[in-house]
Amino acid sequence: MKNPEIYQLFVYGSLRSGFRSPAYEYISRYFDLVGDAKVKGKLYDLGDYPAARPSGEEKFILGELYCIRNKNEFSWAMGQLDDYEGVNVAFDEIPLYRRDVADVHIGDKTTKAWIYWYHGDVEGKPVIESGDVLQYMKQRK
Repeated sequence: MKNPEIYQLFVYGSLRSGFRSPAYEYISRYFDLVGDAKVKGKLYDLGDYPAARPSGEEKFILGELYCIRNKNEFSWAMGQLDDYEGVNVAFDEIPLYRRDVADVHIGDKTTKAWIYWYHGDVEGKPVIESGDVLQYMKQRK
């Protein structure tokens, strides 16, 4: 695994605590919440789920920063999340997400963490201007 010294994860969608999804329940078993954070990028509404793309613009994606509890379990825990996010696909499929390292802003500090960037097409998809998918979903209802 590249960048093995990074044991933090930034989440912005169904892995966030506000969703209370089965995926979040998994996160809460292996990771501790560090706090609310943000990453430079754009967030898109794909209907069933959000998609984050890195951006050179001064736009931010709001989410949460987590740190693994037990470093010995990190590779296994991230492997499970890679499966959930569709990073690991069959040889004839194209992954929709890729896991990469990003600069995460938390308070007045910047740190490195893993993030799942969307790898598919976002053309014509609505941009979530606030960068906060939870707020966006509440406003849509």
